[in-house]
Amino acid sequence: MQFFGGSEISPSPPVATASGNNAHMLYIFNRNGICLLYREWNRTLKTLSPQQDYKLMFGLLFSLRSLTEKMDPTSADKGNLGVPLLPGQGCSFHSFRTNTYKLSFMESPSGVKIILVTHPRTGDLRDSLKFIYNLYVEYVVKNPLYSPGSLIRCSLFNKSVDQYVRGLG
Repeated sequence: MQFFGGSEISPSPPVATASGNNAHMLYIFNRNGICLLYREWNRTLKTLSPQQDYKLMFGLLFSLRSLTEKMDPTSADKGNLGVPLLPGQGCSFHSFRTNTYKLSFMESPSGVKIILVTHPRTGDLRDSLKFIYNLYVEYVVKNPLYSPGSLIRCSLFNKSVDQYVRGLG
């Protein structure tokens, strides 16, 4: 079952947006900010402990989401900065780019957050993030051995994500 558009996981994933393996890191957080999965491919410099890295990334997402809500020119109700929003509520962002990386972000209706950090010249990855989410649903959520909120240890999911992300541009 595919939750963003069709009925099954597409046998042909979204087309890569550039050439080569440009992915650096992948994070999957639950709605409570717990990092369920962290994968890295081309990350050469490691400066933080994994726990500090997860907290920093989730804090960045929380802050950016709050900021985009406050800056939304179409909403009269600005709320309080830092107050959590429900998934799909208010203005949201999909990606940002620096001179050294691009961060792409997707939040599912259930609050699962998927973050993919890639080379800055990588194009739009929204379809790719949706594909990864659909893999998550098929191989993790539907797995009777998986306990919601626990770390993802499904080898089939990990293998599928690795194979897919390595093929991304």
